[in-house]
Amino acid sequence: MALRAFGRGPIDNLVEQALRRLAQGESPSRIATERLDVKEEPGRRGAGGTVSPGEKTNEEAADFLAAELACMANTSGGGALIVGVADDGSRIGTRLDPDWLRHRIWECTSGQLTIAAREGHLDGCRILILTCVEALAPVRYRGKLRWRVGTNCVEVDPIVWQSRMLERVGFDWSDEPSGHTLNDASPVACEVARGYLRESNGDDAGSGLVDATDADLLRRLNLVKDSQRLTNAGSLLFVETPWPAIDYIRRDMPGGDSTLRIHGAGPLLAQVHQVEQAGAVANRVTHAAEGFARSSIRAIPPRTLREAIVNGIVHRDWQSPLPTTIEHVGDTLTVTSPGGFLGGVNPGNIITHPAVPRYRSLSEAMATLGLAEREGIGVDRMVRDMLAIGRPAPAISEVDGPYVRVVLLGGAPDEATTALVAALVPPRAGSVDSLLLIEHLTRHGWVDAASAIPVLQRSSQAETEEAIRRLADARLGPGEAVPVIARVRGMPAHPPEAFRLSDVARSRLSHRCAHLRTPKGREAFVLDWSRGRGRVSTTEVADVTGLSTVTAGKLLTGLAEAGHLEGGRPGRRGRGYYYVPVDTEH
Repeated sequence: MALRAFGRGPIDNLVEQALRRLAQGESPSRIATERLDVKEEPGRRGAGGTVSPGEKTNEEAADFLAAELACMANTSGGGALIVGVADDGSRIGTRLDPDWLRHRIWECTSGQLTIAAREGHLDGCRILILTCVEALAPVRYRGKLRWRVGTNCVEVDPIVWQSRMLERVGFDWSDEPSGHTLNDASPVACEVARGYLRESNGDDAGSGLVDATDADLLRRLNLVKDSQRLTNAGSLLFVETPWPAIDYIRRDMPGGDSTLRIHGAGPLLAQVHQVEQAGAVANRVTHAAEGFARSSIRAIPPRTLREAIVNGIVHRDWQSPLPTTIEHVGDTLTVTSPGGFLGGVNPGNIITHPAVPRYRSLSEAMATLGLAEREGIGVDRMVRDMLAIGRPAPAISEVDGPYVRVVLLGGAPDEATTALVAALVPPRAGSVDSLLLIEHLTRHGWVDAASAIPVLQRSSQAETEEAIRRLADARLGPGEAVPVIARVRGMPAHPPEAFRLSDVARSRLSHRCAHLRTPKGREAFVLDWSRGRGRVSTTEVADVTGLSTVTAGKLLTGLAEAGHLEGGRPGRRGRGYYYVPVDTEH
């Protein structure tokens, strides 16, 4: 069973965007997402890859498409299939009858799935657009229950699927009564909780929670129902987890023998505390040069290490018996937790997306204890803390299972980056937005409001323009009081403006920008700039790369002769002459 929304919905918008991108020449592999895919009609290719004209009915196609659409229907939000385009983008079209196909898919799924099927045209070629909404009951095909993870269909456990559905309708399993009472709460777990309260709030810890009795502590954490019965969250935190919740493995180097493994049961708070302590001991101290503001820095910022561990516990799927796996190898921490992203969160928006707790009661209790961020800004802080010491931002992804994986690549801090961040005036200029922009500039050499949208995970240029303006207003001081970024010279007057690192900032971070000074790096910059800005001039190239205008001109001429650029106007000379990428209309 599935419910359909009236009016133009998100799936319709996805289809429209995909058709537009296909018409512009993008390949299906670049367009495919978790909720949209592009396929050719199966069963029409013969020997040597020849494609037959096709018929109005095709059992092989119906069988294949029924499996794909059942997978889509089992995925949050449903999805769409565009039929009639090959993997290489060739328009092979389809003659399938939409009414026959719709009914046949219903039959193939034992009446569980009703889709919408309509004709469309792409460059004069007839295609079919098949859409399905999210199913309210699992749709099996040939006995298998599958959903999409990324662009792949993978088999999923029915319990995991049901858990995701309950999350979608707002059911909070962690707030439901458990089989434990206040008398079952572990005194050890209660003392661990008080320790976290003291650490986060000092003498005023938790508005008196530190001095409360065990029973009052649990009640004021909202972990008790009917005066005596613990909620599922209370049972997990203070009594026991039904299976080992965390599997922590410590290795000194990749491929080395494990030097410590923690794989126990008991109250979740006690497990978290034990693993956090082990992680802190293994988190080596790195020393900065003499005279540096901070003489010693951990390989992974302690707040980031804790956040990664706690996030892997709080936001995991507690219907899965699998543990949250924490691999601490050298200076790298990898946390893999059962359960994928939910509520529209994905790696491309996780920094800015509003918090979507899987289990609200559990999340709020951990936030009160100071172990989680009530405001949902924990990922922000992880990113900022890593970038502030010159380490890569956390790599956060969803992998088959589904699981969410967080990788922290710790190590010795980059002292030039840390010194630059410490010198920012005002100090608030060192926000996560600013550090993301600086990181992007060291890699790409330039940024503008449009290119900053995916970098900052913002939805509009107005937001990214404001973030760039704040960084442009910042200074490196108090001694030098010079800008951090500078406007690229040679641009036309019309917006949006583009920026590079200022000369001083570029000098301080020269080792991180070294790739932009290589021949391949300069060519990559020119092509990136020309495609992003629609044009490129010798003045612009010289300003960003530090080349002379003569050398910059030779670089552009070479790229034009190689077929990557062409002149913006006839004559190839004169003031204001520029090139355009060959695939840009002008």
